[in-house]
Amino acid sequence: MAQTETPGTEVAPRTRLRWWTELPLLLLVYGCYSAGRLLVRGDVDDAVDHGLALLRAEKLLHLNAEHPLNRLFTREPWLGIPADFWYASLHYLVTPAILIWLFRNRAEYYRRARAWLMTSTFIGLIGFTLVPTCPPRLLAANEGFVDTMAHYSSYGWWGGDASAPRGLGGMTNQYAAMPSLHVGWALWCGVMLWRHGGTRLTKVLAVLYPLGTALVVMGTANHYLLDALAGIAVMGVGHLLAPRVLRAVDLVRARLFKGFGAGSSPIVSGGCQTSAGERIPRQRESRPGTKAEPDPSPTDAGDGAPAAAR
Repeated sequence: MAQTETPGTEVAPRTRLRWWTELPLLLLVYGCYSAGRLLVRGDVDDAVDHGLALLRAEKLLHLNAEHPLNRLFTREPWLGIPADFWYASLHYLVTPAILIWLFRNRAEYYRRARAWLMTSTFIGLIGFTLVPTCPPRLLAANEGFVDTMAHYSSYGWWGGDASAPRGLGGMTNQYAAMPSLHVGWALWCGVMLWRHGGTRLTKVLAVLYPLGTALVVMGTANHYLLDALAGIAVMGVGHLLAPRVLRAVDLVRARLFKGFGAGSSPIVSGGCQTSAGERIPRQRESRPGTKAEPDPSPTDAGDGAPAAAR
């Protein structure tokens, strides 16, 4: 039995996911991420002050994970070089790979996962804007940190400007250390693998990848421990806000859909209507207060049936 909707309650139909609509959206978000880092470079003095303040806070909390890790990565090339490759490339490869995997194999979870990742990324951009922070590798030498990216630059494509390729250091904001989206994105990847991987191997990778990323960002002197914790917190806030973001998007889509359909006819007839005063063939006129009577036309009766009495 066909069901009719109460006017004003129509919602936009859920569109099927298409890669040619998803890819530009993801590229737009990443473009905003990159542009935000470039446009809001912050004052260098403020960034250095914020970095030193983080170190002082960690000392008060008796946290000092960066120095021993950085000394280890500097002393042992078999650890430092892979760590630099990890820092410079994996977040560009693993994160989109998991998004594509969700899109192709776990489509029912993709939209929520994408909203979580994007919401958290924009929150991170707010952090870069409000709290420009100098990473440990750019602090004065007396702070005891070694820039492993510069130390091992002959082994990779990067120079001394973070993970940017040689000659392109001016295209990145080196004072976007707080929060660590390297850690935040790795946590997102780990959660997706743990929830939807379905195998023991994926659960092991779900734990090792974010944990390894946290060690790498500190050992390469690109982030403080508090940066890593802030990246985790950003992902937590993004996870809480993602359902509200999706509802807002659905509401906007529903209103747009309603606006596009405002000029169409609400009559379920494919647009076929009669003009004023026109009667559908063989349709009797109905008078107020009278019940509809069967058409007495002989053509409605069986062959040879007598006409109805008048």
